[in-house]
Amino acid sequence: MKAIYKRELKNFFMTVTGWLFIAAHICLAGLYFFAVNLLSGYGDVGAMVSSILFLLLLSTPILSMRILAEERKQKTDQLILTSPVSVGGIVAGKYLAMATVFTVPILVMCSFPLILGQYGSVPMEESYTAILVYYLFGLACLAVGMFVSSITESQVIAAVLSFAILFVAYMMSSIISLISSSGNLVTQILEAFDFSSRLDAMLGGTLDLKAVLYFVTVIFVFLFLTTQSIQKRRYQISVRSFRIGAYSTGLTAVVLVIAVFANLAVSALPDSYTTVDTTSQKLYSLTATTKNVLKALDQDVTIYVINAENNQDTMLQTTLEQYADLSGHIQIVYKDPVVSPDFYKDYTDSISINSLIVECGDRFRVINYNNIYEYDYDYTTYSQTVSAYDAEGLITSAVAYVTSGDAPVIYQVNGHGESSLESTFTEGVQKENADLAELTLLTADSVPEDADGVMILSPTSDFNEDDVQKLTDYLDRGGKILLETSYIDLFAEEMPNLSKILSYFGLSIGDGLIVEQDRDRMYQSPVYLLPEVQSDSLTSGVYGNDYDYIMMPYAQAILSQETENVTVTQLLTTSDSSYLKTGLSDTSDLSKQEGDVEGPFAVGVSAVKTLESGETAQLIVYSSSFLFTDSANQYTMNNNLTLFTNAVSAMAGESESISIPAKSYETSYVTVPAASAIRLGILFMGVIPVGLLVCGIVIWVRRKKR
Repeated sequence: MKAIYKRELKNFFMTVTGWLFIAAHICLAGLYFFAVNLLSGYGDVGAMVSSILFLLLLSTPILSMRILAEERKQKTDQLILTSPVSVGGIVAGKYLAMATVFTVPILVMCSFPLILGQYGSVPMEESYTAILVYYLFGLACLAVGMFVSSITESQVIAAVLSFAILFVAYMMSSIISLISSSGNLVTQILEAFDFSSRLDAMLGGTLDLKAVLYFVTVIFVFLFLTTQSIQKRRYQISVRSFRIGAYSTGLTAVVLVIAVFANLAVSALPDSYTTVDTTSQKLYSLTATTKNVLKALDQDVTIYVINAENNQDTMLQTTLEQYADLSGHIQIVYKDPVVSPDFYKDYTDSISINSLIVECGDRFRVINYNNIYEYDYDYTTYSQTVSAYDAEGLITSAVAYVTSGDAPVIYQVNGHGESSLESTFTEGVQKENADLAELTLLTADSVPEDADGVMILSPTSDFNEDDVQKLTDYLDRGGKILLETSYIDLFAEEMPNLSKILSYFGLSIGDGLIVEQDRDRMYQSPVYLLPEVQSDSLTSGVYGNDYDYIMMPYAQAILSQETENVTVTQLLTTSDSSYLKTGLSDTSDLSKQEGDVEGPFAVGVSAVKTLESGETAQLIVYSSSFLFTDSANQYTMNNNLTLFTNAVSAMAGESESISIPAKSYETSYVTVPAASAIRLGILFMGVIPVGLLVCGIVIWVRRKKR
């Protein structure tokens, strides 16, 4: 085999064929790398790989067309067939030579993510997963091309037939959907030849071992078929050749059966064992929150999908399969609207295709497909792009809802210039399966008895004594309050009545604005704090993460004094180098002056008071009016939202928040200077390909002159 490998590899590089293949491949890959990544600043190399995938359908047949057809035409194959090398060794040597040539441009492509990494954040795992599937697909195409080359003497026929087979396999998913939307025996057989569906998953950021095994199996099977094709030509027509032919056919059948059963066996394994989510946002894996909910599930839940299974959204289908794999209590049922057009009417008046109905007993929740994906709209071009995927958050919330009792009620106090919850945080409350209601203390006799929690968000005017008494009575009943204080326009209004709620727990707000000097604990401005997150159930999902930042602009110090029966836990703190700036009228001069109090300071605390009745009252305080806003949350990968939903969960009496933020589709971008982009583009599109091609031509010309 080694001799055959060296011979074929030498042939590729002693002629222009190998050099041309490598040069053309690098040139086209470089073109898309330049356009998609360098110029547009797209950080994920997977987008470039998806764009050039079709290139393999054209280039690999050209590389493989002569590997056996030419020798068969020139009768030089007889010399090899009569050599002491086994047929398997011949096939392996020739195939490895082609694979080596194909590996050269792949190695060049492997440098693309490293180059982009010099100019910004790049999802390395995603990028190299895409390159891996591109490599596997190319190797499979070479194996198919080699088999076709073994059954014909014409290189042209070998190239055209290889392209036709690969094109059909590449388009098989579309062909299957045209044959039947619901699936049948024919489509099940054709799925074995479907390349594109295996490619899509890995190009999207999933290292799918099922897809890897599939392409490895394709390579093995076609190399085996090539071996059998050559083996038959070693013998003349005789009784013996007939027996060998029968043996060959039987062995081929056995190999195909083994390949099919190996793939079926792996396909039967849960996705949790066969897939690795390589996306930076973990789009294709379930969070620990969902796993905990499903682990505790003791009731049967049915998730109805309003669509035929074959037409289901691929990403949503993958998510649903993960739910079913994690719990035997989850059952996925597809309801084809063609077969059951009125099924949804027992649950809702109207519904869209791919929507979900989550049901347990007599409780259900409808998840509209339009809410599963979030979109960004460009009003200049009147176009929209998918910005986030929220299936897990909606499904987990629905499962918790249909298996729980009455929904907790959280009241939001108004009438004192309080902030309104923005859309992201309102959705967070809904995912906690809590009802959000308004509470006007001026007109209410008391805090309602059904209140599981009360939110007071950034009031700009003080409460009256009657308002405070109603809140104090609520706390005496074991109530829970989430308080967000404000420092509006840098002029802090004294609020002596509201301060009584704080003093109930031995807390107070320090005079002045916190200025941070530690650059690791601020964002651009010293008053835009990135406080240190402390370990507590209220910071679960933030504390200990690789990216555990909380954005907290314009914060004040929360002071505490020892109070009987009160336990105060610090949640967010500033650094030792921070200080409290008083007497500010603007932020033009934040320099430290004599008399400024030095940190560290608490900017988020939880105070729990044990009452005479044995119950406990709780106050959760955060000292920034901008903490629970969409603008601050977008900088922290939803950590601010997680902090908020943890507080809602605690008020609702839950041990853990079940609110899962939407997973962003927004890719990382890199900023490549125009001059650098042009230089790199010239290198990969011109210098390297032309240099390789010139090298190949020089070697070929010198060989001709000998």
